[in-house]
Amino acid sequence: MNDEINIGKLIHEQLKKDGRKVSWLAKEIYCDRSHLYRIFKQNSIDTGLLMRISNALNCDFFALLSSYYKKTGNQEPNMLEITD
Repeated sequence: MNDEINIGKLIHEQLKKDGRKVSWLAKEIYCDRSHLYRIFKQNSIDTGLLMRISNALNCDFFALLSSYYKKTGNQEPNMLEITD
């Protein structure tokens, strides 16, 4: 999709906004810097990894993604609906 949000770019922007270095985040989430640089280029990310990054940067990326998709109405066609 062309209007897909780039989660990697959002993470990188938040890291820069906080004045933190890539090496700091790599240490906080227990991965190497090269992996983070790959993450910065990705449109999607594992939820467990996103949780660790969210906690390290004190930023709720899940809320950002949710808000984006609610505003744009942009959903994956096979997205499962949660039912009781």
